[in-house]
Amino acid sequence: MTSAADFKITRTQHSKLEGISLKNVPFGKYFTDHMLEVDYEDGEWKTPEIKPYGPLSLDPSLAALHYGQAIFEGIKAYKSEDGNAWVFRPYDNWRRFNLSAARMEMPQVPEEIFIEGLRTLIDIERNWIPAMDNHSLYIRPFMFSTDLAIGVRPSAKYKFLIILCPTGPYYAAPMRIYVEEKYVRAVQGGIGFTKAAANYGGALHPSQEAHKKGYDQVLWTDAYEHKYVQECGTMNVFFIIGNTAVTPGLEAGTILAGVTRDSTITLLKEMGLTVEERQLSIDEIVEAYKAGTLKEVFGTGTAATISPIKELTYRDFDMKFDVDAWTISPEVKRRMDAIKYGKEADVHEWMFKI
Repeated sequence: MTSAADFKITRTQHSKLEGISLKNVPFGKYFTDHMLEVDYEDGEWKTPEIKPYGPLSLDPSLAALHYGQAIFEGIKAYKSEDGNAWVFRPYDNWRRFNLSAARMEMPQVPEEIFIEGLRTLIDIERNWIPAMDNHSLYIRPFMFSTDLAIGVRPSAKYKFLIILCPTGPYYAAPMRIYVEEKYVRAVQGGIGFTKAAANYGGALHPSQEAHKKGYDQVLWTDAYEHKYVQECGTMNVFFIIGNTAVTPGLEAGTILAGVTRDSTITLLKEMGLTVEERQLSIDEIVEAYKAGTLKEVFGTGTAATISPIKELTYRDFDMKFDVDAWTISPEVKRRMDAIKYGKEADVHEWMFKI
C-alpha cells in the first residue's frame, strides 16, 4: 500500500497564492503551487511525484495527441467552518475513473495512487481552499497515453496527473438551454458513460452554435430519433413534474453516472419526492409544461453543482420558468452544501477528511 512516505515530494520555494484573491475566483484560471505526476511503464506504476506545477515536455509523436486515449475526473474539496479540509465522494470518482480507463483500454489507477495522491496533494495545498460558501478547490485527475509512435493501438505507456484550482460559483445565473436535434453527444455502445476527452471535444461545435443563438448550453437528445433527452451540456439534468423528479436513465450507456446526480437522487427521496430514472421524451416535457405540471428544470454536476434552467427552447417553442419561486432544487443545493461545508451531519458518509 502506497502512503505519503512513498511519494517523492518537491516543494516550491515561493507560493503563487500571494496576491491572489480567492473570492469569486473564475473557474480554471489559477492553479495551485504543486501537482501530482506518475508514469505507467513496463506494466506497472512508477513512484508518484508531487512537484511544483509546471509545463510538461511532450514529443510530437505522443500517442494521445493522435488517437485520443485521454480521460479525466472532476472532484471538489471544501473547507468547513472549523477549518478542516474535506473532499466530496472521491472514491466514487476513483471507481468511475477506472471504468473510463477500462473502456478506453487504459491501465487501472490503484487506490493508493489516486486517493492517497489526492489526499497528500490537497494536504500540501490546503491554503488554496477558499473558506467561503459556493467556493471550493476543484480537483482534476487525468491520464493520457504516452507512447512515442504513430499507429492505432493501445499505448504501452501512460501518464497520470492531478492538478488543482480554486473556484467560485460556476454558473453565475440561471441558464437558457436549446434542445439539440442535429448533433449528438453519445450513442449506445459508444463512450458516453465515460469521462473521455473525446466526449467534450465533440460537443464544442454544437455548444458554440447554441451560444450564437443566445443560449448557454444545449440539451442533448438521442442519436436515433432526437426524441429522448440525455445530458444538458456537461451536466446531468432533472425535471420536476408534479411531485416526481425525472432524470434520464443510465441503462443505454449514453449518460455519465454523475456523482452529484446520485447525491441529488438521494436528497430528493429524503425530501419526499418520487424519483424516476427512465427515458424521457421532449414531447412529454412540452406536454407537462403546457399542463402546468413542469415545476423545475435543473442540471447537476461537480463543477456546477445545482444549476437552474430558466428557459428551455424546443424548436420554436419557449418554456420559461420563474426560478425565484422554486423550492425543490434550492433545497437540494442547500442540503448538499450544508453537508459539504460541515454545517449538517454527514449521515451518508460522503465526505473524505484530508
